[in-house]
Amino acid sequence: MKKIIAIALTTALFAASYIGSAQVKSDKKPAGSQPSLDRSIKPLPGPAPVINIGKYESFELENGLKVFVVENRKIPRVSYSLTIDYTPLPEGEQAGLADITGQMLRKGTTNLPKDQLDEEVDFIGASLSTSATGLYASALKKHNNRLLELMADVLMNPAFQDVELDKIKTQTISGLEASKNEPSAISERIGKQLVYGQSHPYGESMTEKSVTGITIDQCKAFYQGFFRPQIAYMAIVGDISVAEAKALITKHFSRWERKDVPEIVFPMPEMPKNNVVALVDRPDAVQTTLSIGYPLDYKPGNPDIIKARVTNTILGGGTFRLYNNLREDKAYTYGAYSRLSADKLAGQFSVSTEIRNSVTDSAINEVMFEMKRIREEMVPQQELDLVKNYLSGAFALSLEEPQTVANFAINTARYGLPSDYYMNYLKNLASVTAADVKEMAVKYIKPENAYILAVGKASEIAGKLERFTGGKPIRYFDFEGKEYDPSKKVKPAPAGLTAADVNKAYINAIGGEKAMLKIKDITMMASTSMQGMTIGFDIYRKAPDRYMMKIGAGDMVFQQMGYDGTTAKMISPMGGENKTLEGKELEDMKFEAIMNSELQYEKLGIGLKLEGIEEINGTETYRVLITFPNGRETTRFFDTMSGLLLRETGEQGISEFSDYREVNGVKFPFMISQQMGPQTMKLSVLSVKVNTKLKDELFILK
Repeated sequence: MKKIIAIALTTALFAASYIGSAQVKSDKKPAGSQPSLDRSIKPLPGPAPVINIGKYESFELENGLKVFVVENRKIPRVSYSLTIDYTPLPEGEQAGLADITGQMLRKGTTNLPKDQLDEEVDFIGASLSTSATGLYASALKKHNNRLLELMADVLMNPAFQDVELDKIKTQTISGLEASKNEPSAISERIGKQLVYGQSHPYGESMTEKSVTGITIDQCKAFYQGFFRPQIAYMAIVGDISVAEAKALITKHFSRWERKDVPEIVFPMPEMPKNNVVALVDRPDAVQTTLSIGYPLDYKPGNPDIIKARVTNTILGGGTFRLYNNLREDKAYTYGAYSRLSADKLAGQFSVSTEIRNSVTDSAINEVMFEMKRIREEMVPQQELDLVKNYLSGAFALSLEEPQTVANFAINTARYGLPSDYYMNYLKNLASVTAADVKEMAVKYIKPENAYILAVGKASEIAGKLERFTGGKPIRYFDFEGKEYDPSKKVKPAPAGLTAADVNKAYINAIGGEKAMLKIKDITMMASTSMQGMTIGFDIYRKAPDRYMMKIGAGDMVFQQMGYDGTTAKMISPMGGENKTLEGKELEDMKFEAIMNSELQYEKLGIGLKLEGIEEINGTETYRVLITFPNGRETTRFFDTMSGLLLRETGEQGISEFSDYREVNGVKFPFMISQQMGPQTMKLSVLSVKVNTKLKDELFILK
């Protein structure tokens, strides 16, 4: 069933995207209306633009709230952005507390329940949002007073109700569940842990366990400790004068009480003395998610910022060296980029890309080559000029947004920048030389002191990674960041236990052979939500080998696929496709169509091998490799205690099964999660009916 569901995931994604795009009219010009371009010729760098940075005015309340006003009379609208500049604390077993507390602020006040607060915001056509580090609000100028009343109420009088906390925790855990198998999310989670360390605030990641344990009292304590005016900055942009702003902010925020804020000094994380290679094994991955990074003492306000930005941009801060090497020249990837991030606690350098498993080592080698080249060779003047003009243009474009001027003002205050820092930005950018780039590269680009993290298929890439370890073993991590010894990940199964025994235990766990054979046909209705659309799945089975699945939304049918015992077809009305399956596709469909295949493995020529015991999501499972006659392999994981199937992995991704319920003496999973590449689909089974005397004609697709 997993392979069919994987096909369904692809279909559902296509359908949801198709419908969404069909609602937008194309504004493309007719063919021939654009002049042809010779894309092999790079454009020559143009002159740096002359920039006039807009003005801002500022004031400070007695409680320490600092306010910056950028007047913009073009639209009768005003936006308020409040930033709370606290030093994050390690959250440990409550990882996620700050984020959840920030969300709680928007869930009602002591004066207005959430529903009424939403109505008040909607009534004046405003927007009002909160986060772990502040608030944002915007409305027409005529609603200024009411908007700030609501904003101040949200900031100073949060209700902190258990019922709202439970909702946020449920939504957060659902998001964690959806992303836990996504390579990019795994790479980010483990990468932070490696670069910063688990005891550092930046090295933590929320988990289902940490979110579940967060309480209202903890949210209140976090709010009381950190949401204080003396560390807050308010940016006001829009149709408002500084005098108007001062009167309104004083009226609504002067009673915000000032109190001491906890402050902890963290030691700067150290980069490794030599390269460290880490691997997260995804047995079914066809590509590797690669990140290379390390921490840096690189803070906002550092005098190297502009020169270092030029250096990183040349290396990979856009479609430059890394991109051109790995994509344009080698065709290893769709994109490869580097990033040099400044932060008041700990900066970071990182490279990220996704490549085919077969070229994992080659891609790493090219990244290291480019990192070494920029340290050792002078950048050609033409390339340097191109990058400086690119950055100049980006800076100029950013000034089209009045909010940028406000951000400049806040950054100047927060980080102690010179008052003319942004006024002189383009002049300082233009003065960067090739020697400066080499100096910055030697200082900040460290190809010998990096964490090299690969998320991919260990059996294909582990050997390729060994050349970068310096003779040290590769460090293995699971999806949650727990380090393990790969030689001990799969423990030996009890002596004498066979794969056939495990399969028999599964058959007994779901009801037994007799109960399974009594079922002559199955009708299953299920649904999933994708891109805001509810997509339905109608699945029909009939002994011995009839199968049909219909995918759609309402009266619209996206796809039907089925096997009538002889012929397998796939029909896609939206794409006008009517395809008769042949070869491998036909053989796969035949196996999917067999009722109770678990009872017929030997007859069908399907091989079973018990590989040992492996822990899955905290549960010990028997790991069984299943090999089909056509050579296709899947791995099944059975709960050692209940005997139930919990997970199946193979070429089509990862399927997880849960919420087993009994129907006519046989248990069926009512929740199926299918992960394929970066996409995860949760299929909720709505109903299962058996022995409804399905007609053979149902399975004949025309």
